[in-house]
Amino acid sequence: MKCPYCGEQEDKVIDSRPGKGGEAIRRRRECLSCGRRFTTYEVVEKPEIMVVKKDGRREAWNPEKVRQGIIRACEKRNISIAVIDAFIEELMQNLLESGEKEIPSRSIGWQVMDWLRELDAVAYVRFASVYREFKDVNDFVDELKMMQQKGPSSGSAP
Repeated sequence: MKCPYCGEQEDKVIDSRPGKGGEAIRRRRECLSCGRRFTTYEVVEKPEIMVVKKDGRREAWNPEKVRQGIIRACEKRNISIAVIDAFIEELMQNLLESGEKEIPSRSIGWQVMDWLRELDAVAYVRFASVYREFKDVNDFVDELKMMQQKGPSSGSAP
C-alpha cells in the first residue's frame, strides 16, 4: 500500500477490525520508511450488473431508479420507506445471486410488480400503468378485472 505521506510502498499492518457496518475491513498501517500511520479500508468488489432495456440498450443497474419508481407508485399510501428499502435490498441480492451479468429490465419490472401486487393494489396499478405503458382507460379496466379474478391482495402494508 502506497504511503499517502512519502509515497513509499512498504508498510506494516498494526490493527485490523470490521468497519462500515461489516461491509469493509479497516486496517491501521504504519509506513516503514517515514513511520507515519494511516488507515485503509478493504471492501468486496461487487460485480456490476447491466440492465438490458426494451430497446436493447444496456446500462448499469441503478437501484435508485427502481426505488424512485416504487416511491412514486406508493405516494400517499401507507407504505414506509423502510419497507421499500428492504425490498430493494432483497431485489439486489436476488440479482447478484442469479450470477447473471445482464438482466432484462422486464425481469426486474415484473419482480417489482409481483411484490407490489402483494403489498398494495393501488401502488401496483400505478406502477403497472407506467411500466406496462397503459394506453387508455380500457387497459386500467382490464388490469382491475384481472386483479379481481385473482382475489384480494393484502391491501396496504406498514
